[in-house]
Amino acid sequence: MSAIGWSSTTDEVLAGEDLSGLTVFVTGANSGLGQETARAMAAKGAHVVMAGRDQAKLDEAVAAIRASVTDAQLDTITLDLGSLESIRAATSRARQRFAKIDILINNAGVMACPFGHTADGFEMQVGTNHFGHFALTAELLPLIEAGTNKRIVNLSSRGHHFAPFNFDDPHFERRAYDPWESYGNSKTANILFTVGLEARLAVLGIHAYAVHPGGIQTNLGRHMTEEMVATLMARVTSKDTGFAWKTIPQGAATSCWAATAPELEGKGGVYCEDCHVAEVDDESATGGVRSYAVNPSYADQLWKLSEELTGAAYPV
Repeated sequence: MSAIGWSSTTDEVLAGEDLSGLTVFVTGANSGLGQETARAMAAKGAHVVMAGRDQAKLDEAVAAIRASVTDAQLDTITLDLGSLESIRAATSRARQRFAKIDILINNAGVMACPFGHTADGFEMQVGTNHFGHFALTAELLPLIEAGTNKRIVNLSSRGHHFAPFNFDDPHFERRAYDPWESYGNSKTANILFTVGLEARLAVLGIHAYAVHPGGIQTNLGRHMTEEMVATLMARVTSKDTGFAWKTIPQGAATSCWAATAPELEGKGGVYCEDCHVAEVDDESATGGVRSYAVNPSYADQLWKLSEELTGAAYPV
């Protein structure tokens, strides 16, 4: 197989893999990157549990996958990451229905949405993208412990370059709301969560990976005005970033790679992009992970805050 990288697709990354017998749980699986991740893994024999807010959209996604993967092993579960009550109900059903989860892919997210709050009063972006997945992962941990591969993949973004995590005002209660600062705040949180998971769960043989999928045109940007799109494009194409859009199969490739690559075995707590582990870099506009996003003390501080706000309890 040729070297994998920026342009690799999910099927290229998973070429030669046999995922038979593995259960993969994917959030936000009803469209975009989540649906493609589910399809690619089902095509390699995995049993895929597709989670999303809307059962009708999940059913459409299942039908689309089965049109190309006729023997796909798929289950669905309704889940709203903006509600701790919904998360607890969904994970209770999951623990009853499934014996294990080998790979958890925390793929769902919102981007640059108008100012709003989750059902529990969290700012919408950090509430959905981070706190929701923090609570979900805690509730699914018994199933992950029962698995074999035991990997957790958290979808982050190069958007974490926009802002470090703001511990003083994570919910924009005392400052003007900026949708891009909020997005950066939440994507930095995804990486810090990954660092925190690795520090606590590696002893259990569970490893965590943060992923930047690349720039992909999906419904993630549905809240963006023309002005916001122009601002984003100006930002990502400045400083000669060499920016180019990826296709959805290219965008989901790094998630599939982080979930399965043998070379990552036992080496979690890292941020991956273009199917490789990124270097820590506080200057580059074209890649790398900011040092504030992999800072262990910040990860511990966020972990403590997340436990307090969600009530989620991890065993270690």
